[in-house]
Amino acid sequence: MPIEVDVAILGGGPGGYTAAVRAAQAGRSVAIIEKDKLGGTCLHRGCIPSKALLRSAEVYATVRDAEAYGIRLAGAQDASVDWSAVMNRKDGVVAQLHKGVEALMKQNRIQVIKGAGRLTGPSIFSPRGGAIAVELEDGESETVVPRHLILATGSRPRRIEGLPYDGTNVVTSDEALSWASLPASAIIVGGGVIGIEWASMLGDFGTAVTLVETADRLLPGEDKDISTELARQLEKRGVKLLLGAKLDASSCTVSEGRVSATIGTAAGGAETLAAARMLVSVGRVGNVDNLGFENTDVKASGGFVSVNPATLQTGEPHIYAVGDVIGGVQLAHAAMHEAEVAVAHILGQPIARTPDRDVPRAIYSRPEAAAIGWTEAAAKAAGFETRAVKLPMRIFGKALVHGEPEGFAKAIADRKTGDLLGVHIVGPRATDLIAEASLAKLLDAVPWEIGRAIHPHPTLSEAMQEVMQAVSGSAAHGS
Repeated sequence: MPIEVDVAILGGGPGGYTAAVRAAQAGRSVAIIEKDKLGGTCLHRGCIPSKALLRSAEVYATVRDAEAYGIRLAGAQDASVDWSAVMNRKDGVVAQLHKGVEALMKQNRIQVIKGAGRLTGPSIFSPRGGAIAVELEDGESETVVPRHLILATGSRPRRIEGLPYDGTNVVTSDEALSWASLPASAIIVGGGVIGIEWASMLGDFGTAVTLVETADRLLPGEDKDISTELARQLEKRGVKLLLGAKLDASSCTVSEGRVSATIGTAAGGAETLAAARMLVSVGRVGNVDNLGFENTDVKASGGFVSVNPATLQTGEPHIYAVGDVIGGVQLAHAAMHEAEVAVAHILGQPIARTPDRDVPRAIYSRPEAAAIGWTEAAAKAAGFETRAVKLPMRIFGKALVHGEPEGFAKAIADRKTGDLLGVHIVGPRATDLIAEASLAKLLDAVPWEIGRAIHPHPTLSEAMQEVMQAVSGSAAHGS
């Protein structure tokens, strides 16, 4: 007999398990279908393992710089990286969080079905398309018939055609997280978030890094001030940046454990690069293949599921899609938010979906960077009369105390209305500081209101207070 539930979710990543929990908490019967491990890309091949490695790299960099804090350690400059221990710590963090997700499913009485799901058309089990045929791990099959279905199948790294991917020397970020050894040198293709985080991490571990980006700057979608500052900091730490450059995939070869490739430079010439590894991070594509969409009115375009942007419904009103599989900002917290929007709509309690622009964006490099809202250039192009203020982190006591004075806090406001348009931060704990701006956007707070709130001293949060006062014309430190 088929398994009948109120809500089924295909995919157990952040969007999937959040949807499952929210539906179960509302009293609905729920089944979640996952062919791998609960937690998805974020927990096993993305957010969590990469941040664990970044933290180890940060600690290593701090130890090597201990004397700057007045701490002399015998042999501090000879500190070394135990890569297997670094990886074991990463794996331990992932394993602990994985157990937590599994416990969350049990706590909320959510049925977890381990297997690969595929949508079917109308049948004797269901008069409409959207039932799920599940191929179980043991080779058996099961049918799940839901009243509502949420697709949360996630994404995978986009690959460049023609490169000799081998899982060790030429890899995506998925395989790099399982490297058996720390490379002495690396070519990173792609200057987006993933490329920058890996460049920062490997650079801190002592790897000689060359980063290749086709655009004329890093993070072309972010505010130019963020791109400029992160480029400056990476170069300061020895990362070589090739901007406006293009990889010739056909030239890439692997021989005797080394990768070589020709790069077309911005000046029109060519440069041959060689390194122990090549990491390719050129975006992601939705997992939409072999899901049986042809049996339904669910449509995919450009590698992503097409949805109503307000309700997240597909061409089948009872089938929704959330997270990376629909494109957009492709962030775990965006997927969680979309899951809540979809479940609320199913329950007849619609909540407004936050525009992609107002989803906070975080980069966990050293220094960190974070942003929300409009970039200055985009705001001007959209017709806003803007006022932008940028304050250096070095004017804040806590940044100096922590020995991390690099970076800035930037706010952009509408001169006519005083509304907050965007916030952009580079500096220590930027990924935490951006949460206040996210709350401000939700509550539609204007800069002077944020600046009026008392922030403790000395803290990094004062950067937010001061920049909001500055963009309102009343900063204690000037603008």
